Amino acid sequence: MSKNVKKYDNESITQLKGADRVRLRPSVIFGSDDLTGCQHSIFEIISNSIDEAREGHGARIEITRHEDGSITNVDYGRGIPVDYNTLEKKYNWELVFCELYAGGKYNNNDSANYQFSLGLNGLGLCSAQYASRYMDVKIYRDGFEYSLYFERGENVGGLKKEIATENRTGTIIRWLPDDEVFKDIAVPLEYFQDMLKKQAIVNDGLVFVLHDEESGEEFTYCYENGINDYIAELTQGGSMTEPVRFAHEAKGRDREDLADYQLKFALTFCFDNNVNLLQYFHNSSFLEYGGSPDRAVKSAFLAAVDGHIKNAGLYKKDEKKITFTDIEDSLVLISNSFSTVTSYENQTKKAINNKFIQEAMTDFLKKQLAVYFIESKAEADKIVAQVLVNKRSRETAEKTRLSVKKKLTGGMDFTNRTEKFVNCRTKDITRRELYIVEGDSALGACKLGRDAEFQAIMPVRGKILNCLKADYNKIFANDIITDLIRVLGCGVEVNSKHNKDLNSFDMDKLNWAKVIICTDADVDGFQIRTLILTMLYRLMPALITEKKVFIAESPLYEITTGKQTLFAYSDVEKNAIVKKIKGKYHIQRSKGLGENEPDMMWQTTMNPATRKLVQVLPEDIDETRLMFEVLLGDNIKGRKEFIERNGHRYMDMVDVV
Repeated sequence: MSKNVKKYDNESITQLKGADRVRLRPSVIFGSDDLTGCQHSIFEIISNSIDEAREGHGARIEITRHEDGSITNVDYGRGIPVDYNTLEKKYNWELVFCELYAGGKYNNNDSANYQFSLGLNGLGLCSAQYASRYMDVKIYRDGFEYSLYFERGENVGGLKKEIATENRTGTIIRWLPDDEVFKDIAVPLEYFQDMLKKQAIVNDGLVFVLHDEESGEEFTYCYENGINDYIAELTQGGSMTEPVRFAHEAKGRDREDLADYQLKFALTFCFDNNVNLLQYFHNSSFLEYGGSPDRAVKSAFLAAVDGHIKNAGLYKKDEKKITFTDIEDSLVLISNSFSTVTSYENQTKKAINNKFIQEAMTDFLKKQLAVYFIESKAEADKIVAQVLVNKRSRETAEKTRLSVKKKLTGGMDFTNRTEKFVNCRTKDITRRELYIVEGDSALGACKLGRDAEFQAIMPVRGKILNCLKADYNKIFANDIITDLIRVLGCGVEVNSKHNKDLNSFDMDKLNWAKVIICTDADVDGFQIRTLILTMLYRLMPALITEKKVFIAESPLYEITTGKQTLFAYSDVEKNAIVKKIKGKYHIQRSKGLGENEPDMMWQTTMNPATRKLVQVLPEDIDETRLMFEVLLGDNIKGRKEFIERNGHRYMDMVDVV
């Protein structure tokens, strides 16, 4: 045996005591020792104030996010009892702030105090105190002001009790999470905003006021009618179906030999074509992972909608049945349940696993939905029709995804898989340029006129598909578009909820430093250029926002004087050149790209020293989006009105015979 091996005997077993139970193992209590754990410790303090308000004590909670990272929580509840406890033979402040598993919520199943409570384990306030660099407490109760101060889990100075100078009750706690406990304590403003808004949604009429010292801003969150007001805000009052609220109370047990407990829950739902949302709360705590309520909702809604489809004979022959995903795509639902006994999956309260809650909610929802689908046939028909659309869109999108998966992959191995594409030699992405040119004739001229070291050519055969009008299935069936996608290499950005699995965009996989659109300077050339830009805007807008897209300007005029040929890119430029010429000259409209000599192509369009590139900038993206949708979208009436108002401005671009 090695002499360096330590002994393992009776004295090897040690016990963490006092604050070390939390400070050395914060993950056990808060789920992690990083920013997420720190945020949970903050919620533990605020949740106590919410419990007080839910019991009818105080209708306002104020939170301040201080510049130094500390937080102040003010409530107007009854104030934490801190005087001597004859039953426990200790001061209550010691029990509440310094003892794990001590609190006033253990008898909630048969007590009037905190029957439905966010905190049930007696860990929150004590564990947050232990995990703080300091905690400063003021409590107003029974006409007295009580003061307590703690540093890194240890009380300093005991309990101070004075006659209150303010006529109020409640608790004020200021504390700073300790960076010796958590790896990160820089809790962003967004966490407070999101958490307080969620609590306002499920606590009708409770006012949360957030002061942010860093920005100097103040935010107020309150929903007088709770979930119903929030859903109206979310759908902007334009949902496909009217919001429906179900509420129920029940009593039961998780196992035959256990005691009964109380359950009550309410949920509101509607169907919407533009937004979808599933959120679950239990005793007002947001259940990020759902658990029992989530399983109940999925089971009940799937059974109800599938049953209605079958009864109406709306499934096609041999068609697969719907999944909950097809319902979820258009479902907006928020559930808030309460129970006197709660089995959280862990202390962080992100899911519950009560068997009785799941069974009771499932049974009630199935019955209520069956009645709803019968009594509200018009609404039910709209729901079922939309769910079937979602289902068939999902199935079509999956087929499309599988069929185009290879087409959407880039890398440097696309040369032999893309018809008429001409690659460049360098593998240095920072130098590589892709010219997207108009037709095979332009391909020849550009190929001979380019610098083959860093300039590649991709010809577009004819006018490509209008990507604003076409659906994704048609877009990805188009060989010209999929060839371009393959050559670009970065994949596509797909934000449609029915086609989100097609999203494969990765800017790091873009094969080019510059993507240059090069078309003739005539009406057909402008249209092809616009269609290419439309494709990039629809499928990979990040190329525009990241300033990767350019337009190569082709000269409008060739001006010959003696042995010299000059090029003008506009009428203004042509006139300026002519004024400077002394002697005879000849002007002609430039030929199409395919008719140009290679030397001319190099000089006017491809030579970095002499060419004119117009960068497509993201600053005008909103105006660009509007113009694309007016001129190339489905709004025919809007397009006609635009042309009637503005058409005269573009008459000089049309060849007049």
